[in-house]
Amino acid sequence: MTLLRVAAVVGLALSVAGCASTDMDWLGVPYAVSEADRQNYAAHPNERFPLKAVELAKLDPRYRRQLVQYETREPSGTIIVDTPNRYLYLVTGENRALRYGIEVGREGMAWSGTANVARKAAWPTWTPPREMVARDPRTAPFANGMPGGPENPLGARALYLYQNGRDTLYRIHGGGNPRTLGKATSSGCIRLLDHDVIDLYRRVPQNTKTIVLPDPSLSSESASARVSAPHA
Repeated sequence: MTLLRVAAVVGLALSVAGCASTDMDWLGVPYAVSEADRQNYAAHPNERFPLKAVELAKLDPRYRRQLVQYETREPSGTIIVDTPNRYLYLVTGENRALRYGIEVGREGMAWSGTANVARKAAWPTWTPPREMVARDPRTAPFANGMPGGPENPLGARALYLYQNGRDTLYRIHGGGNPRTLGKATSSGCIRLLDHDVIDLYRRVPQNTKTIVLPDPSLSSESASARVSAPHA
């Protein structure tokens, strides 16, 4: 059977299933798209900086927002960042959680620990720390702050993680790229797609307990260490 014929047969099978339509990814391979996916990643025209719909062909199905089975003793409302597997879980109770795909910190910039969401911001200002400006002169023009907007590395929303009343300088924020979800690419922070961080932002209040699990494959900073992650 030719590849074209195989694709046609697979597409037909998906279409008759009733729960999903069929699109083509960037390699021309058919994949299923649920109505929930389309709604979750639809355009946000009413944002201060409107967002286009996510190109689902570029978004690995593993990293799409979804409700999953997740066993934990943590109470409903807790955020758990599974750094090794590149997922963020929002515990919903009854051994279930909302799961989001994430990018994590590069080698030497990862962080782990228990903190709380002390502050939240929509389209936040980004201020690179002194260490980052010294390391990367391209950030010097923003030493006093970069206003929120599409080019801002924090993206559409930011959740600011504090421990014992002190800023860890680590954030859960937007600005993620569908093709880099699942990778260690950020400057230490936990990065989601803008569509996902907007969803998470509206679900979690201030003081939400947040647990960031360590990734043995990445060296990490303790929560009390002075770090050079993006902050605002």
